[in-house]
Amino acid sequence: MTQIDFYTQAADRLHTTCRLVAKARSHGLRVTVYCPDRDLAGKLDRLLWTVPATGFLPHCAPDDPLAAVTPVLIDGSGLTQLHDELLINLHAEWPAFFSRYHRLAEIVGIDDNDRALARERYRFYRDRGYAIRTHDLSAASARP
Repeated sequence: MTQIDFYTQAADRLHTTCRLVAKARSHGLRVTVYCPDRDLAGKLDRLLWTVPATGFLPHCAPDDPLAAVTPVLIDGSGLTQLHDELLINLHAEWPAFFSRYHRLAEIVGIDDNDRALARERYRFYRDRGYAIRTHDLSAASARP
């Protein structure tokens, strides 16, 4: 069954996504980031070239010729499943295909609307019996 982690109080959802991708890659995991639109996917693509500052995270779209051998995919459709280890959801709704993955990470910002949508996703997963862990990022961002 898919392990689900909610990362709440993320001041910047894209930077949080980059940090999670970097952490997952340091553990050898392959990652798919599910983006709701091309604009957000483009912003994430640019950030992954510079965050973390100490290294580049190889990434591409699922339709790229190198997608099968690239450890990080930025996906807008969810139609191509090349990785099944970690899915990071940046959509407002739960991904219909999330159960194909071993782990799902939900990034929740500080915006009231984002939090309300995340609560709906949380209830959806909980009501279906998924184990859910929550990580409050507000304490992490308060550190110097």
